[in-house]
Amino acid sequence: MAKTREIKKRIKAVKNIQRITRTMQMIATSKFAKSQSRAEATKPYTEGIFELVQELAATAGNVSHPLIEGPVGGFKDDAKPLTLVITSDRGLCGPYNGSILRTAIKHLRADKAAQGGPVEVVGKKGVAFMKFNGVQVTRHHTQFGDRPEFEDVQELAENYIELFQAGRITGVNLVYMRYISVAKQAPSVVQLLPLKPPAIEAEAGGMTAQYEFSPDAEGLLAELLPETVKTTLFQAFNDAVVSENIARMVAMKSATDNAGKMGKALKRKFNRARQAQITTELTEIVSGAAALG
Repeated sequence: MAKTREIKKRIKAVKNIQRITRTMQMIATSKFAKSQSRAEATKPYTEGIFELVQELAATAGNVSHPLIEGPVGGFKDDAKPLTLVITSDRGLCGPYNGSILRTAIKHLRADKAAQGGPVEVVGKKGVAFMKFNGVQVTRHHTQFGDRPEFEDVQELAENYIELFQAGRITGVNLVYMRYISVAKQAPSVVQLLPLKPPAIEAEAGGMTAQYEFSPDAEGLLAELLPETVKTTLFQAFNDAVVSENIARMVAMKSATDNAGKMGKALKRKFNRARQAQITTELTEIVSGAAALG
């Protein structure tokens, strides 16, 4: 009797967990749809402005800018690259945070300059991991949340641009989960600063577009390059949110399916225990009747 009662309690607990995980899966699915539309809406602008900078830099000739070449007066003696790691505030999202943080640690160990440089983290999970691994977190960003706003990202990008142009840091590297498709997300390390757009190679026999700049190329790049840094950083935040929601959606679906399988297994176990209990009781009744007869 005690055994069947215990199994019934476990079945009830598993059903409660299954209801919770199914609800969390539905919430993650809803958030994923919204965050995906935001990420895909901003991607054409990010790619468009990057391609425009490519073409201008390729056709303007020898045009230099501090965001490409570094500060005019050079870097400070103690300047080192800054590393920004984007993680989540909450768990229950499968290997999402683990993949990002392993990539971040690998990057820091491979780059000796980055080891002694400032490390900034977005998300509570990243802070706890870095503290456990003995990595000092210079700054913990808590202002972004599940829906990062462009104004907040712009403020952060302007801060990085100011530090870079002042020569206080030699660069900025982003470590985040890049959203490729619904089926594929990859932990990536992206160099945000210095900004070095790849050169455009002219095709054999092809025509190269000729531009007449108004205002001059230097003035245009002075406006476009900071904008490129801001949009690239904002796209990274949007990709990270989408990837987190996908990971949580998949993890909660897996948890729901596993709870269902466990519930079926416990039900079979309960039926066997109940049958054994009934058989035992019948045996005792028959034995008692035989003894009295």
